Amino acid sequence: MKLKITFSILGIISTFISFAQESKGITTAANSFNNWTNFKPASTEYNEPTHILSGIIDKDMTLSNKNTYLLLGVVYIKNANLTIEPGTIIRGDQKTCGTLVITRGAKILAEGLETNPIIFTSNKDGYSRKPGDWGGIIILGNAPINKISGMSFLDFNLDSSMCQYGGKNPDDNSGIFKYVRIEYSGRKLNELKELNGLSLAGVGKQTVLSNIQISYSNDDSFECYGGDVNLDQLISYRCTDDDFDFTQGAQCTISNSIAIRYPYNSDFSGSRCFEIDSYDKLENADLNKKRTQITANNITLINMESNDQGLVRESIFIKKDSNLTLTNSVISGFAPFILMGKDIEPIAENLSKINFNNLLINNCKGSFESEEKNLTNELTNWYLNNSVLEFKNLANSELFMDANSKNKPDFRIRLNNNLVSNH
Repeated sequence: MKLKITFSILGIISTFISFAQESKGITTAANSFNNWTNFKPASTEYNEPTHILSGIIDKDMTLSNKNTYLLLGVVYIKNANLTIEPGTIIRGDQKTCGTLVITRGAKILAEGLETNPIIFTSNKDGYSRKPGDWGGIIILGNAPINKISGMSFLDFNLDSSMCQYGGKNPDDNSGIFKYVRIEYSGRKLNELKELNGLSLAGVGKQTVLSNIQISYSNDDSFECYGGDVNLDQLISYRCTDDDFDFTQGAQCTISNSIAIRYPYNSDFSGSRCFEIDSYDKLENADLNKKRTQITANNITLINMESNDQGLVRESIFIKKDSNLTLTNSVISGFAPFILMGKDIEPIAENLSKINFNNLLINNCKGSFESEEKNLTNELTNWYLNNSVLEFKNLANSELFMDANSKNKPDFRIRLNNNLVSNH
């Protein structure tokens, strides 16, 4: 009897380990979008602001969920902790481009709950809200970047003395940002550059960044400028530019996260789920410092509508000297799956820096392409021989549990299609 029980337990453990190793895309026991997310923010009514946040805050402050706050102009948290209670609502002012900046050395302690998230949103009413109504959120830290000086400042028309980032501490701690929604951000502070939903510049790995939904951003949803960060359970929904952008030697692990694209919310200049490069400008980079390294596990990248418009192209764009390892992930509805920069020669030394394992590539018009069109066949042949890939041509309704729900979509893949195992 003991022997039978032992074998039964071992069998269960073996099955569980096998499933964990092979599961593709976002994986949770239940729909991880329940409770804290909102895919119809235009129909949500928020209380009018009762308090104003403005200027420089240089003493510890707590925002109470009994109040609603107006973010007026650029608000800097300097040498202080900003604590935000679960359920607190902060509305960004449209006229003054409300923007929150957590300066280097300060902390944001925004830990919402699954049943009571923290919300940053537009100060406009209901259906008059649109992408770019207000600025966004910027967190600056002391983790390394690969600029020549080891430091830089964000060129968003901000106070340059207040927006420096970068340093020598990969374990830097800028606080907690968990169970948070950001809606309708991305307004321009100058004529050349829109703000992102969440900008992480030189942020260190002790910073907690988890369960964050960014919807209707007018630029990137998430952008990492250098730093060393762990990202988990992120949602980018209907952003105009890139969902996840990495540059300046960012060292990033991202897991159990999703980008949901719609063509008519995309930029003509080229919008991707992942855009990865090592330098914003090569002449400003220290080539002895780390290149961008992205390790992405259980990621879902999905285009929700017909791709005939040409506004959604590749899901991933990666440039020379950048590193990517993408595993256990689902990519659906793009043309093509990945585009590589023209300077990436199709030789093992270069291509081994970009790795794919246990991917499901669904309904994509093309797989591996280069900006140099004559290299596409070489790229395709190399990766087909050096990667574990599965190709399908299914509708989203066939592939995912409930992709078309307007309120709480479920983008876990259907197990009854045997799509969690390789073929």
